Amino acid sequence: MSGPRILVVDDDRDYLDLMERRLRAAGYEEVELYEDPQPVQERFVAGPEVDLALIDVGLPGMDGRELLAWIKNQSAATECLMVTAMNDARTAIVCLRLGAYDYLVKPVAEEDLVFAVRRALERKRLLDVLAIERSRRPPPFEHPEAFAGILTASAALRKVLKEAELHAASDMPMLITGESGTGKELLARAIHRASPRRDKPFLPVNMAALSAELFESEFFGHVRGAFTGAEKDRPGHLRACEGGTLFLDEIGNLSPALQGKLLRVLQDGEFTPVGSSLPQRADVRFIAATNEDLESLIAGRRFRLDLYYRIRGSWLHLPPLRERREDIPLLAAHFLGELGVPPSEREPGPGVIEALTAHDFPGNVRELRSILQAAVNLSRGGRIALEHLPPELRSKRIPPVCFFRDGTPLRLADVEKHHILAVYERLNRNKVRTARALDIGLNTLRRKLRAYGES
Repeated sequence: MSGPRILVVDDDRDYLDLMERRLRAAGYEEVELYEDPQPVQERFVAGPEVDLALIDVGLPGMDGRELLAWIKNQSAATECLMVTAMNDARTAIVCLRLGAYDYLVKPVAEEDLVFAVRRALERKRLLDVLAIERSRRPPPFEHPEAFAGILTASAALRKVLKEAELHAASDMPMLITGESGTGKELLARAIHRASPRRDKPFLPVNMAALSAELFESEFFGHVRGAFTGAEKDRPGHLRACEGGTLFLDEIGNLSPALQGKLLRVLQDGEFTPVGSSLPQRADVRFIAATNEDLESLIAGRRFRLDLYYRIRGSWLHLPPLRERREDIPLLAAHFLGELGVPPSEREPGPGVIEALTAHDFPGNVRELRSILQAAVNLSRGGRIALEHLPPELRSKRIPPVCFFRDGTPLRLADVEKHHILAVYERLNRNKVRTARALDIGLNTLRRKLRAYGES
C-alpha cells in the first residue's frame, strides 16, 4: 500500500536529490523526480494520479508556469506547489491564478517545505471528501485489502468507506459515530490498515471501563515506586501504541474530569507518567467512537466542548442496518459461513431473508449475527428455516416495498434505475451476472447503464 504520490520537477539534480531526502524523511515514500517537463507530461497521460507536484518556475524548454497550467488542465485534482529562486510578487500572483496552491522561494527550509506539503495534501484530501459526498457513486478503493472485511452492497456505506480511506492518510483525530453494533471498531481497524501507520500497533481501549483511579496509570504509564504495588515501570497505552493508532471506544462515557486529562494529550502530544517529573511525547493517531449524542451531552454539561472539537478533526457516521437493508442477505451469507454451515446449506429456507429484511435490528450487525447463531444451533448446522428465527421475526408482517424521497414517492423510472445500479454494484459491476440476475437481456442492460452514465 502506498501513500500520497508526489512529483518534483527541477533542472538542478542536486536540488532534486535534496528534496527527495527531505520528503522521504517526512514519511512520503512515493516521490518521483524529473529534470525535464516533457517526461512529466508523458507521466500524467500514462501513469496513475499524482496527488502533489512541486514545480520549479525556471525550467528548460517549457516554463514552469506553462507546465503548471498544463497539469491543472490535465489533472485538476493534483495540487501544485511552485518553487523558485526569484522572490517576485507578480510571478507568485500568476502562479496562484493558474491554480497553484502555494509559492515557495529557494532556499526552502526543511520545516517550511514539509509544512507546505502537508497543507496542500490536506486540502486535496478535504476536496476529495467533498467530491465523494456530492457524487452518486464513490471511486474505487486504492487500498481495497484494508476494507475487505466490511461487506456492503449499500452505496451510502461505500461512500463512508471511501471517505474513511481518504481520512486514513491524515494524522488528524477522527470521530466515528453510529448505533451500537454498526461496526465502529471494524471501521477504525480498516482506517489504520489503510494509513501510513499500518505497520505499527492498533490498540482499542474501552473508555467506559476506565476508572478515575486507573486512568493516568493505564494511559500515561507509571514508574517503579509511584504508588503501592508499582513494583516496576509500566509504559501505558500511549507508549505501547507509539507510532500507531489508539482507538478510544465509547468516549461519550468518559467522566468530565478524565476528559480534561485526555484533552491535554490531544492538544500538546505530551504526557507525564505517574511518579515521574519528565514529560514525554506521544506519536499516536487518535480515533474515537461513540453511540452517544455528544452534542446532547455537551448541552447537559457531561462532555467538554473543547474535547469534542479536538476529537472531531474528521467525522464519519455509520448508518444503522435498517437504513441499508440490502446488506442483510450479504451479511447473512457471510455469517453462516463463519458459523460453519456447509456451502450447500447456506441458502436460507423460504421466507427467512424476507423476515430478516423486515426486522429493524436495533442491535444492528451484532444482533443479526446473534440471531443467525441461534438459528444455526436450532437447525443443528443445517439449512435454517423460518421456524428457527425468533417468534417476533416469524410473526412480523413484511411490509410492501415503497420508495420515497423527502416524503414524495419516487418515479417508477427512478426506482428501476436505483435497483439496477444496486444489483450492478453488488455483483462487482459484472454485466453478464447482473443481466442474468435481473432477467433482462445483456444489450438492454448495457443500454440502460449508458443512459445512467455508466460504462
